[in-house]
Amino acid sequence: MESAKPAATDARAPRGRLTLLLVIGFFFLPQCIAALLYYGGWKPHALVNHGQLIRPARPIRDVSLRALDGADFRFSALRGKWLMVYFGPALCGNACVHDLYKMRQVRIAQGDNADRLRRLFVVTNGRGLGHLRTVLKSYPGMNVATGPAAAVASLSGQFALDHQLPALDNRIYLVDPLGNLMMSYPPDADPEGMLKDLQRLMKVSQVG
Repeated sequence: MESAKPAATDARAPRGRLTLLLVIGFFFLPQCIAALLYYGGWKPHALVNHGQLIRPARPIRDVSLRALDGADFRFSALRGKWLMVYFGPALCGNACVHDLYKMRQVRIAQGDNADRLRRLFVVTNGRGLGHLRTVLKSYPGMNVATGPAAAVASLSGQFALDHQLPALDNRIYLVDPLGNLMMSYPPDADPEGMLKDLQRLMKVSQVG
């Protein structure tokens, strides 16, 4: 009888180790799956961004410019709200006007949250400011920044993406209320996608 006890103990040991391995696997399996999905680029449909997400979000340093009326203007003055930023020449052509229209409509479509969203046009070439003033009559509330070429370059360079030329014309950038560049939209961006992104961000955001 006593000689059978070690055999029973030996039989239980593999089962105990197997149970332990199963418990460990059960604990780590979800994390392994999540890591594979993340590094594989998969996202749930509900979390898909319509714009190009910038990771990590990029703090935008303050720059001193001028408003369209010649008054001093600082980029930091627009912090505290969500901000759509657009770079383009004062001679705003058809593509430029279309982008200003998209920005205006996306803001209006926010409804009660419209006041949480601002728009900024940064003039990359000041020739034709009279033309720009005429265009902007259809887009009230648009902030406009001009300034010396060096100051504009200092700001636009912070928006450059993936070795593009600084601040590609006809591209719309999104800056969060803390002053971080977090997303951008190409010239052919769907305004409905922009609207959905902003609605989702404003819903979960505790600032701005």
